[in-house]
Amino acid sequence: MTEVMVRLALYQPDIPQNTGTMLRMAACLGIPVEIIEPAGFDVSDRNFRRAGLDYLDALEITRRPSWRAFEASRAERGLRLVLATTKAALPYTEAIFGPDDVLLLGRESAGVLEEVHAAADIRVRVPMRPGMRALNVAVSAAMILGEALRQTASFPDAGEARAA
Repeated sequence: MTEVMVRLALYQPDIPQNTGTMLRMAACLGIPVEIIEPAGFDVSDRNFRRAGLDYLDALEITRRPSWRAFEASRAERGLRLVLATTKAALPYTEAIFGPDDVLLLGRESAGVLEEVHAAADIRVRVPMRPGMRALNVAVSAAMILGEALRQTASFPDAGEARAA
């Protein structure tokens, strides 16, 4: 069984390069990832593999066949759902993250369904200049995940840095 730690979940991702980038980041940081199907591509897609490079073998990744399957698993594990969305009022810099959080990012083309918004325990956004629609999903994931890891002292070398 995996220890309780911040996790990353991707809701029906549809751009393989962005997914590969987020998976590479998760592998480097030791973050488990869940992909909620259906994805807009096959994991054998060459763009996905190229973006993830050889990091995909160093990653704990779970594929969930549907939103409901993900939700049932999340509820069973008692994990809090943190939804990254442009519709949130709370900037991620003001959120309080915990080790039992699952950071969920939506489809690049359409975000998430209202049912997913309703299930979120908290919704966060990346503050941006007025008139800008959204950042790239992989950039948003990196910013929010970085803050969650900072707050939970969960960066891979966090213990080494304190011991020095």
